[in-house]
Parts: sequence; C-alpha cells; structure tokens
Amino acid sequence: MSEQNSKVTDAAADALKPNNFLRTIIERDLEQGLGGERRWAGQPGDAAAHAAAPLDAAKIRTRFPPEPNGYLHIGHAKSICLNFGLARDYGGECHLRFDDTNPEKEEQEYVDAIKEMVAWLGWRWDVKQDHSTGSNLYYASNYFDFMYRAAEYLIEAGLAYVDEQTPEDMRANRGDFTTPGTNSPFRDRTPAENLARFREMRDGTHADGAMVLRAKIDMASPNINMRDPALYRIRRAHHHNTGDKWCIYPMYTYAHPIEDALERITHSICTLEFEDQRPFYDWLLARLAEGGLLAQPLPHQYEFGRLNLSYVVTSKRKLRQLVEEGHVQSWDDPRMPTLVGMRRRGYTPQSIRAMVESTGVTKQNAWIDYSVLDGCLRADLEGQAPRAMAVIEPLKLKLTNYAEVFGSLEHRDPCSAPAHPHHAELGQRSFSFGPELWIEREDFLEVPVKGYQRLFPGNKVRLKAGHVVECTGCEKNEAGAITAVLATVVPDTKSGTPGADAIKVKGVITWVAAHEAVPVEFRLYDRLFTVPQPGAGEADFLTEINPQSLRITQGFVEPSLKSVSPEARFQFERHGYFVADRVDHRAEAPVFNKITGLRDGWGK
Repeated sequence: MSEQNSKVTDAAADALKPNNFLRTIIERDLEQGLGGERRWAGQPGDAAAHAAAPLDAAKIRTRFPPEPNGYLHIGHAKSICLNFGLARDYGGECHLRFDDTNPEKEEQEYVDAIKEMVAWLGWRWDVKQDHSTGSNLYYASNYFDFMYRAAEYLIEAGLAYVDEQTPEDMRANRGDFTTPGTNSPFRDRTPAENLARFREMRDGTHADGAMVLRAKIDMASPNINMRDPALYRIRRAHHHNTGDKWCIYPMYTYAHPIEDALERITHSICTLEFEDQRPFYDWLLARLAEGGLLAQPLPHQYEFGRLNLSYVVTSKRKLRQLVEEGHVQSWDDPRMPTLVGMRRRGYTPQSIRAMVESTGVTKQNAWIDYSVLDGCLRADLEGQAPRAMAVIEPLKLKLTNYAEVFGSLEHRDPCSAPAHPHHAELGQRSFSFGPELWIEREDFLEVPVKGYQRLFPGNKVRLKAGHVVECTGCEKNEAGAITAVLATVVPDTKSGTPGADAIKVKGVITWVAAHEAVPVEFRLYDRLFTVPQPGAGEADFLTEINPQSLRITQGFVEPSLKSVSPEARFQFERHGYFVADRVDHRAEAPVFNKITGLRDGWGK
C-alpha cells in the first residue's frame, strides 16, 4: 500500500469513530484537571521515584497489557486500538506491558509475536510526549522486587497473612453467592509470624502449593473477590525474563493494579470480566498509597464490552486445541482468528482498525458478524488493489481458426488492460492472445441452463480485453469428461480497436493465454466454523468445524504476476481479493490465498 493510500484509509477510519463513554470520561477528567499534578520520572517507579520528577507531559496514560502465553487474536485488536487510539487522540502515551507473572505458560516466542502484531496494526510504544529517548515497553516481571516489598508491607500492616489450608479447604471455606465465607484458621497469626512464613516461601523452604499469601479483607463480603484473595503462590518454574530468581510469583489480580500504579496509568481500561475485581483493585492501591509506597493520584479502572466475531473462537485453550490436534496447520493458519493468521490470510491492518472503530465501545459484550470485517477489507482494497486475471479451475479453450485470422499459430496478439480502472497512474498490465487459452471450467456448458450467457455451442462471448469468440463444441476423453472447449475467433473484434463493438454479446469471461500462463497454487479459504457462535451451550465446537474451510486448486494467473512479492494483494477479476502467501509464496512456486469475495456470499 502506498503511503498516500494508507493516510486516506486511516482518515476514513477516523471518520467512522463514534463517541463512547470512555471518551466522555477522559474529556471530563481533562476538563476538571484531574491528574494534572501527576509526576513522571521517565520510567516506572514507586512514590519516592516520582516525587521529585517533573510533571507528566502526557495528558493521559493507557496501557495494553497482554500475557505472553499465546498469540494475539481479533478480540485483542479492540483493546489495542482502544488504548493506543485514546492515548493518541488525547495527547497521551500508551504503554505496551507484558503481564508476565505466570512463568509456566509464558515464552519469549509470544513476546516477540505480540510486539510484531501491535506494530503491524500500526501502533508504536516508542513515541513520548516530551520527545525523550527510550520506549514505553515494560514487563511486569521487572516489578517483582517492588511487588515483594509491597507484600511485606501488607503483612506488617496486618493486611495480609500466609494461609496453609489445602486448596480444597480454601475453596470450601470461601462460600458462595448466598453463603458467606469462613475465616481461615491461620488468619489471626501475628504479622511477625506471617512475615517469617512468607520469607520461608520466598526462600524455597516449602513445596509448591503448600501455602499462599492472602489479603485480609472480609470473608463475608458479598463480592466473592474480596474474600481474602490470594496474592502470592509458590511455583518453581523458570521465568523467561527473571530466570530462576524467584520461586514465588504474584497473582494477576495483585500484580495488575501495582503495575498500573508504578507506570502512572491514568485510565486502566479492561474488559467486562474484570468489573468484579475493581473493588480489590481500588482497595490494594489505596492501602499501598497509605503506606507511602505508591504515588498519588492513583489509576482508575474502567471496563468495556468485548468484541466477539461470529464464526470464530477466541478462547486460547480452544485455539491451542485446534493447533495441537491438527485441525489447522499452525497458529498462523489463515483460517485462524489470530492476528498472525489474519495477516497471512491477507487482511490489512487498516481494515481491522476500521472494523474496530466502526463497532464503537459499550458496556456490553457484542457479537459482530464476520461480514462487517470483510466489508471493511473490501472498502480498503477496492481503491488500491491492482486487478489481474486468474483461472482457478482451468479448462482449455482451443481457437480452431487462429492461424487463419492471425496468419500463423506462432503469432501472439498483444493485449493490455489498466492495472486499476480508477487509477490511471498505476499504469497498464500487458499480456498476449494465443491459439490456446485457459478459461474457468464453469464458463462452458454443453447444454446451457436458462439465462446462461457464457460459452455453449453456437454462443458468442467476449474474452475480456481480448477478442470475441464463438463456441463450436468441445472435446471429451474416453470417460466422457470434457477436456477442451472449441471456438473460433470473430475477426476485427479486439477490445479497444475500431469496430470492436460491432458484434454484440451478453457474456464476458476472463482468460489466461496458455503460452504465458503462470502456474500457481490457489488456497481458497472460507470460515472455519459453520455456526455463528461455535461451542455455544453444550455443543462441542470441534463438531462445528467447516469441512470446506480450505480447498486447494492448481491454476494460472496472467504474466504480470510472475514476480510479485509475498503479501502483495490483488483483485482477481470476478473471483475476489487474493494475497501472495507470506510464508510459502516463491517466484518459482507462487501461492495465492483467497482473502474474501467481491461481495458477501456466505450462506447464499
């Protein structure tokens, strides 16, 4: 895509942006001057680190905090665009922070893939309001020392204790929505006893799972998340960033608010499932600020509804199952809703951003039909994707009077067509006409059905950008299968020449000359599932996989596509939008993936 087209597309996406409650909140906060006294030391830190720092040049701070335990999917695109977009629009900065507090599932592979996809979507974390050097790329694991110090403070303040109940007893004593919880028998230990036990946990004295550190809040709280939530657990696991330094790791609900506070996040934007965690988020930050560990003003959490796309699953467990059980080829399989898969399929960053922007932000989880994304893609590619002719299900067309019309079978009649019908600056593409051509198998019927206007004995059609031909019959093999169509060239009917329109025809078909056709593999992708909400209710989502989600054919494209680069996108006339596969496409063995058709044809 050209830089100019990119800017136009981004402008169009911006024009689609509806107002939403988060924008209203931010605008209110800025009007009231909230956070205007916030100081920023240039990097995350505790209250002392920020106390002597200058006022923060960023008006707001947001963050996108993925856990590096898998590949980003289309649902993450909503959070990415929301957090980075709000920071951009309100003179702020957005942090890319890896919430890497669970070493058993996290890998550097996922860290690298996440950074690549955020950048591919067009967002940067190295742009600062004060133009200082460095970047807003952070890791929760770099805050482990502070988190441990904060935990010791909570213990000494009588706000946390070490619980040695079994997991089963803890679960039973937690109660439910109608029954209050029961205090742990270890809850009333002295701070000194708890501190000693916690340090034993840190030093590896106890086995994995033998005990946990819990906040001391209220076991009778109507919000179950406030019933003494766990803060730390023992887990001997190698961490991708800190190695084997720690054998205790903070729980996500404990680590997340601390990370926000250390990074001076102003608006901590989460999906709705974190709404019930907000009281603990506020409780923890208030207690640590009271102890002088965290700087005021504190972050505030806001929740928004998830983006769910029909005909896909976004559960990491289910996506992993699809890969590991071989239902798809890999995490970047073009049928997957992972961003790496969608990129390989051929979706553009601009189309994904436009879809996210156009769906708005609400307090309810929403299901968006897949056709909305395809519509955004077509809107993006229509004005910029070069045109080309391709034959996906080839059938030979033999022109029996070719030598008579052109003087010899060796003659090649030059033809041309615009690379784009509305952008003359993109130039012309050139190809030639010969005695044998490839056409689509569906463009010939020996016995036509009513309304059929393509090739059948006695009918004339125009070969697009070429000549008018008249079908005379076909050839068959011993089994009766059609192996070639026979036709004659109608003289003086070449497109663009005087008298070309003297012969009126109703049908126009695409073609590629056999002598210069480029053989390619077409991968024709469709939706991975046959139902809008796979796995809904008690259904097994694996039984709802679409058996026709991938069909591979061998066909031909015109010679102008002989040396295109991976990820080059085209509109194959009449077929839809295709992309040169970013992994398997090579000049000597081209591979084109179907992104989407020219219109929504699902279920029609």
